Amino acid sequence: MSTCSVSKGCFVFKPSSKKRRVSQKTANDFTERKDDSEDTELRFVTCQSLWKQIRSETEQIQEDLNKQLFDNLVSFLRRSHSEFQEKTTKWTCRMKSREIPTAALVLGVNVTDHDMTFRSLSEVLQNSITPYIALLEAKDCPGIKNLMQKLMGQLMNSYIDVDSLEDEDYVQVSQNRIRCSMTSLIKWYGSVTKQTALKRTDSETPSKKRASSSRQWQSPPVVVIFKDMESFTTKVLQDFIVISRYVESQASEKQIALLTVDDYLKETAQKLLEDLYVYHENYVSVLRCLHVLTSSLPKYPLGKQIRELHCACLENQVWETEEYESSLQLARMLNKSDLVTMLQQCVEIFVSSSGKEFGKTVEKLKEFLTQFQKLEVAEASQEQDASASSQKELQKTTDLYHLQKTLLELKESRRSKKLSKFEMLRFEVVDYIDSLVRNYLVPADHKTLHEIVYFNTASILRGHLNAAPRIALHTALNNPYCYLKHQALKSDGGSISNKAPDICIVYKLHLECGRLINLVDWLEAFSTVVTAAEGPNADAVSSDQVDDVIHARFIRAVSELELLGFIKPSKQKTDHVARLTWGGC
Repeated sequence: MSTCSVSKGCFVFKPSSKKRRVSQKTANDFTERKDDSEDTELRFVTCQSLWKQIRSETEQIQEDLNKQLFDNLVSFLRRSHSEFQEKTTKWTCRMKSREIPTAALVLGVNVTDHDMTFRSLSEVLQNSITPYIALLEAKDCPGIKNLMQKLMGQLMNSYIDVDSLEDEDYVQVSQNRIRCSMTSLIKWYGSVTKQTALKRTDSETPSKKRASSSRQWQSPPVVVIFKDMESFTTKVLQDFIVISRYVESQASEKQIALLTVDDYLKETAQKLLEDLYVYHENYVSVLRCLHVLTSSLPKYPLGKQIRELHCACLENQVWETEEYESSLQLARMLNKSDLVTMLQQCVEIFVSSSGKEFGKTVEKLKEFLTQFQKLEVAEASQEQDASASSQKELQKTTDLYHLQKTLLELKESRRSKKLSKFEMLRFEVVDYIDSLVRNYLVPADHKTLHEIVYFNTASILRGHLNAAPRIALHTALNNPYCYLKHQALKSDGGSISNKAPDICIVYKLHLECGRLINLVDWLEAFSTVVTAAEGPNADAVSSDQVDDVIHARFIRAVSELELLGFIKPSKQKTDHVARLTWGGC
């Protein structure tokens, strides 16, 4: 049997277990036949053996195909959990402890059976890594509550080892008696791992302990497998994961309090939200100050508009970009008047700011302004003294040799000239602005609970802001239920509901016509759809009145359709109109 043919050409579609009907007379079908052959039983046995052989070979091929994949996943989990178990103070390990180890397993159409692959993966992980495996599907987890129920139900029922089954005192925890939350999960995990450690200590010899510790840890990890992660809603996954990163970055005492004490968790969440509000206030003020500095630079490295600078600061740490470095280099070459004007504008921004942390910043900026004012008089007097002294030196030199030597010394002194007081002060001002940027313009996604007020799904927002009137009109007229949400407007396929608005009925009828539409035929079709709900016992006396009403409704709907630009009067035939869209001229 060729591996390539099985993996690429065999696709298994298993029916539901509820719908499957198992025949109890499979063997009798071979023996109760009224033929004279005596090998019917042999045929049945041969068929069963061949089927078992095919099944075992197919499973073996699937296992061989997944062996390298499973080995890589097991190696990844071992390495990730070993780093958590090691007690080290290295910065990289501390950073990794704030992350959740994640592996992506992409199964395409060439994999014959996804369910069997995930079941095999669960068995491999249970035998080599951890007994705590949860296999979740999107259809079972529409909300965070359902996800926690499925997660705890599978974890609590998945770990029942041989010793616990033989122990009469073992009592299985029922998920119906507890509250399905992260706190309950933490308590359950702590109690189960503690019981397991005590049982191993009491029952195993030292050699067995070494063997078991090499296979599984004393505190094994909890592995959650999302079978179809692309089908999970973003909100469910965010509610399940984000808060965990903040908890893991705290000290052990605070971690326990956050996961076990509801009041402390509420206080912490309130404080984080207040910090987020303060961060936003300070962010806006420093952003405006940085924009004052960079908006007047040549070629605008960080953009001319403040929204461009804002986007650059939100996307990543702006001080690590090349545009920011070039902006600082240009700012270190600003003249005194531009720099003083910029400082005065920054002082006004911070004074009018609602942030309470900029008192010292305003004092520092005013101090810079005072130093610039003092430099004007000092630099003027120094320049006069320097020019006078240089003229005296030149007057003293009488011969050509000493004159050339003096000029060379002056030239070298100018080349190796130290920074002036103004240049030093200018560097100090730019460095101070740089320190404000690094402190207050941290990207929003670095803040805990930023998802409450920020989001980065720009494609969704772009879809709402970029208008597509043609698609919107077609959707509204072809399927009014999409906007009106009325159950009576639901229709199957291309059927036309008589409960729909008149313009929707006229529009769907005109889609079935060619380039030219006969108004009489169009009216008859409209009347047929509108009166479809009326039975044969309709009032014949008011038939003329109903026809007039229907005629008026039809004229109004056609006029609205013409106003929207779907049809126009035709010069070829007076009782026809021409289509303008979807095949019209």
